[in-house]
Amino acid sequence: MKFTFALSLAFIGNVAAFAPAATNSRTVSSALFMAENGEITPLRIGTRGSPLALAQAYETRRRLIENFPELEEDGAIEICVMKTQGDMILDKSLMELGGKGLFTKELDTALLGNEVDICVHSMKDVPTWLPDGTVLPCNLPREDTNDAFITANGEIKRIADLPDGSVIGTASLRRQAQILAQNPTLKCVNFRGNVQTRLRKLDDGVVDATLLAIAGLKRMEMQDCATSVLEWDEMLPAVAQGAIGIQCRSDDERSLKYIDALNCMDTHVCVNCERAFLEALDGNCKTPIAGQARIIDGKIVFRGLIAMPDGSLKYETEATGEIADAVEIGRKAGEELKAQAGEKFFEMMVEMSPQQVLGQITK
Repeated sequence: MKFTFALSLAFIGNVAAFAPAATNSRTVSSALFMAENGEITPLRIGTRGSPLALAQAYETRRRLIENFPELEEDGAIEICVMKTQGDMILDKSLMELGGKGLFTKELDTALLGNEVDICVHSMKDVPTWLPDGTVLPCNLPREDTNDAFITANGEIKRIADLPDGSVIGTASLRRQAQILAQNPTLKCVNFRGNVQTRLRKLDDGVVDATLLAIAGLKRMEMQDCATSVLEWDEMLPAVAQGAIGIQCRSDDERSLKYIDALNCMDTHVCVNCERAFLEALDGNCKTPIAGQARIIDGKIVFRGLIAMPDGSLKYETEATGEIADAVEIGRKAGEELKAQAGEKFFEMMVEMSPQQVLGQITK
């Protein structure tokens, strides 16, 4: 299976690739913030530079303009691209690099240093704690949260149908644990890089299959690359997968006004429930954790799991309750799994070396 469309995007490396067409100059709206010299003070959006991150930044820009027409003026919004540690080091696993925060630290620094006004994040990359002086009050409407399963030949549509010994590329311990729980003969190899890089490796025969969030593929209009979309029973997604979050300084009333108008409350409630679950488990990139919340018939329905990296042990929980209790539901679910697994489970995680946890080589 050739991922022609995906590979055509592999070398997109600048903001202009995702920018809308230039508009004619026009008089600056009086609603915009002006510097003392009369120039526009732009709303500066901080983002990583990957094609997916840029797509999310421009999605945010589009929604801002829809809600605040004055922001369509030339120079009213500025996209500020920066590289994070997680973007620059691709030959090591996330766990070896230090886990959470690898894709947000540089953005946090820029935000606190007043180099940007808001930061757009994939929520699953955001630690459960935020730096003092910042808030994350906004989640855009959530995309499909499930994982896409992509095979080289496009014929095998389920993990269970892969031949014994097949090689699957994934940088996610969550995915690895659930894959090996289904078939311990499968081999998972550390598979990093942006979406286009991973699809090229699959096309080159480096691995037999890989998994990616379908949300990211949809945001880049690449969903046709998916062989199938896995249901929760086969692959429970990561906490906050498919959600975009927007962060700003806690005392920045201008930015708060803008991003508060974009918040999707249903998404925000579900993400907060999932992140409370993760926080209760003290989750990091060394522990395979999955958690998802949905609002069904006016109730919040949560499902979570933790597992050993080799899939040999897995603990699961489900909970339903009032939407107003979402954070408490997530917290209690995390505490329940922590009790189920016992102290020994988490001691084993701490004692394991990266090589023992991963059981992987980098591809």
